[in-house]
Amino acid sequence: MPELTGGCHCGNIAVTVLLTAAPEACRPRTCDCDFCRKHGAAWVSDPQGSLRIRIGVGTEVQGYRQGAAIAEMLLCRRCGVLIAALWQGQRLYGVVNATALAANDRFGATVPVSPKQLSAQEKTSRWQSLWFADVEVSGR
Repeated sequence: MPELTGGCHCGNIAVTVLLTAAPEACRPRTCDCDFCRKHGAAWVSDPQGSLRIRIGVGTEVQGYRQGAAIAEMLLCRRCGVLIAALWQGQRLYGVVNATALAANDRFGATVPVSPKQLSAQEKTSRWQSLWFADVEVSGR
């Protein structure tokens, strides 16, 4: 399983991602919502992979719920980098911003998606099928 690492610019938030396929086979998704567009987010996930988020100083991390307020966006307060989106269902699901990964140039071309057209139920069903289901956040 390929392991990719990264994090925010100042180093307060570190991420480790395990993928079941080579990064070149993964096509990050660019969301059409205003928040993701303004942050230049391109989301990567693997439902059989894993996402580990390690936070240095918890008070320097900002959670933000936008749009339908279902998912929590995870940002560094120090440097402003958008790292991940998390959703708590029966378990914690997550997706990582490809731009926060050191090897982000290895991914395939981005694919536009339009989740803002989906209902809350459609969004969470989609996340359960696409997002990392093995997610751990420490230091929060």
